[in-house]
Amino acid sequence: MVRWSGAENMLDRRFKLLAMILTCAVLRAGTAVAAPVAVRHTEGLIHGFLVLSTMESVPVAYGDLIQVSRNDRVTTHIVFRFKDGSVHDETTVFSQRGSFRLLNYHLEQKGPAFHYPMDMSIDCSSGQVTVRYMDDNKEKVASNRMRLPPDLANGLIFTLLQNVPPGESLPTVSMVAATPKPRLVKLAITQQGEEPFSIGGSERTAVHYVIKVKIGGVAGAVAPIVGKEPPDIHAWILGGDAPVLVKSEGPLSVGGPTWRIEMASPVWPRPTSENSGKQQQHN
Repeated sequence: MVRWSGAENMLDRRFKLLAMILTCAVLRAGTAVAAPVAVRHTEGLIHGFLVLSTMESVPVAYGDLIQVSRNDRVTTHIVFRFKDGSVHDETTVFSQRGSFRLLNYHLEQKGPAFHYPMDMSIDCSSGQVTVRYMDDNKEKVASNRMRLPPDLANGLIFTLLQNVPPGESLPTVSMVAATPKPRLVKLAITQQGEEPFSIGGSERTAVHYVIKVKIGGVAGAVAPIVGKEPPDIHAWILGGDAPVLVKSEGPLSVGGPTWRIEMASPVWPRPTSENSGKQQQHN
């Protein structure tokens, strides 16, 4: 039988107390409720034009961003049409009553531009997540009822970044990823400082954010080792009274290449010589 001295007994009690404190801290961290991002700038009516390019600035697709709001319910629809006939069609429905909350999400990707064509839908009220994908030239369906957290950010990440107050800590939000089966992952956001850009010779400054996908469990620990860790997503937000996404870089799909999304300008047809003459006479 081992007998502890007074000093050893006191040291043992201190270690036990420290272990209890650490255990309680871990339990509290594990049960923390994910908090949605508060609304600082309400979303409204938008129709924008987008261009999707390679990292060498070669356009591969053009698209539309259409957003409408009714009361506190907002619907955002993004469509990219590729030169090879591929389509990226994404619809996000969310509420903005005090904080941003995803309600429904639908993503369809089809065509040769995507290694894994798929159709994913999320119903946050029921927790139902359905992914239709092709495997060995056969369509398969993965449908799960998941416990979806209130900070789910599918289709919302850039809107959330536009509502992060200057100087405040950046949120860690959740996302359902189709791999191809649905899987809940975390997005860790860091700020990389400010970067200058210009419009017509006017100097501006955008905040550069980096979004890193955090895969939990054993898969997350193995991913960096086997080289399957998802690439980071980069976003540049112009701040001020009306923050806006200026540019983003990252993959649109699992295993896909890194593409750049920017705003596009309309291209008007050149006037014919007859129309030019009429315009000059009118002037």
